[in-house]
Amino acid sequence: MIRRLFLVAAALLAVAGAAEARTVRWAASGDPNTMDPHSQNVGTVTMVLQQIYDALIARNQRLGLEPGLALSWSQVEPTRWRFMLRQGVKFHEGEDFTADDVVFSITRSLQPTSNFGIFVDTIDHAEAVDRHTVDIVTKAPDPILPNKLASVYMMSRSWSERHNATRPQNTRQREEMHTVRNTNGTGAYRLQSREPDVRTVLVRNNDWWGWADASNNGNVTEVVFRPIASDATRVAALLSGEIDFVMDPPLQDLNRLRQAGNTRVLEGPEVRTLFIAMDVGRDELLYSDVRGRNPLRDVRVRRALYQAIDIQAIHRTTMRGQSVVTGTLFPEQVNGYVREEDVRLPYDQARARAQLAEAGYPNGFEITLDCSNNRYINDEQICQAIAAMWTRVGVRTRLNAMPLAPFFAKIQRDDSSIYMLGWGVPTLDALYSFQSLLATRNGAQGDGIWNFGRYSNPQMDVLVQRMKTETGEARQAAIRDALRLYREDVPHIPVHHQMIPWAMRSNISMPHMANNQPYFRWTTVN
Repeated sequence: MIRRLFLVAAALLAVAGAAEARTVRWAASGDPNTMDPHSQNVGTVTMVLQQIYDALIARNQRLGLEPGLALSWSQVEPTRWRFMLRQGVKFHEGEDFTADDVVFSITRSLQPTSNFGIFVDTIDHAEAVDRHTVDIVTKAPDPILPNKLASVYMMSRSWSERHNATRPQNTRQREEMHTVRNTNGTGAYRLQSREPDVRTVLVRNNDWWGWADASNNGNVTEVVFRPIASDATRVAALLSGEIDFVMDPPLQDLNRLRQAGNTRVLEGPEVRTLFIAMDVGRDELLYSDVRGRNPLRDVRVRRALYQAIDIQAIHRTTMRGQSVVTGTLFPEQVNGYVREEDVRLPYDQARARAQLAEAGYPNGFEITLDCSNNRYINDEQICQAIAAMWTRVGVRTRLNAMPLAPFFAKIQRDDSSIYMLGWGVPTLDALYSFQSLLATRNGAQGDGIWNFGRYSNPQMDVLVQRMKTETGEARQAAIRDALRLYREDVPHIPVHHQMIPWAMRSNISMPHMANNQPYFRWTTVN
């Protein structure tokens, strides 16, 4: 009798547990290429890892700063910041989170194989004051260090040492190591299983320190992520109920999704700008028919390519109005944005041809445009339109479109003559973009780490250095001068700021985030 009552009680508990379980099945076109938290600073990686790992400083739903693994922080000296850590926090595999883990994580993110150098570039070292207090010492005063540290995840030192992962994975060399498929964070979700390019399953970490905060009111207990490259297949899966949330629905299907009845569409601007970057470093381009010189070094050629682009046609037809046309490096949500510098060169095919002739290319030339086909909204279609526009003014353009992983690998080994890239700004500060994309690649931590066109201008470098250390109006003046130089020197050809629609089943509620990151700790399933 007692055994029978026990079995009935167990069955009732199981039913109750099942009723409380909430699964979100999520799809996007691309898959993370690693689970290493310091290896690849790209959105497709962080969209998963920010569910698993925490930083010292968190961002709220308005992308403002708030306490994360650090309860408080202060600048105790011009080059010393002190962080008071939460107590009682544990990693998913049971290790206590302490100051030693912070020192290890900062040191790890400083290593050459890390793609997170832009966030720690001014840091000299971190040191433990006691078990729950850490000092981070910078090489020079850094006015935006807290903004940067909101993107640096904390790892367990003992776990990393145990698994031979004391430095980040080297993705350029396609290195295989434990952190490629395994994680151990302190975050709201644990990695349950990982099948690259097939499925990634996360489960709720009921011991997460953040559940005590009422703002983290999500009820999702399991997240199943599936990369689905085909736009049509993703939409069909959402409409059939096979998928609950699609992060990148195709623009042409938005009206159908709005009218479906069982789905809804969230829309808003993203802090991400698409632009064309050019190899201005080589004496001769890798993928062109011009021999003995590099036409992209000539600002007249760069302006000709710029003015050959009918950006309004791309906005109207390719993007169906879902873009913000721009002539600058970042959108207005970023500190340092100057509306007066957000001015495009006018679309003018005749002027484009004339500038090519002035530069010595009256008959144009051939070039290959590299582009992803599953990273940004309509990325391949945008590149197709641009290639056709350039060809019409005499720059005969071959389009080389490919999936995200080979595209990033290609540009990161400097194997491109001209390519389109989308750039988000997680720090919400201008320095992040200027330092990563336009500072000379001189080996300094963070400088030019995504400057694969090898643009180098001493005047720009001086302005970037001023942004790093100056404060107040002097810093804002340096940013304004850099934006003016960007507009005049044309190191990039701006395309647009991306608008991001999300589509989901009508029983899903989540905040639409301008950083294009889903936060399941704020997501509810009804």
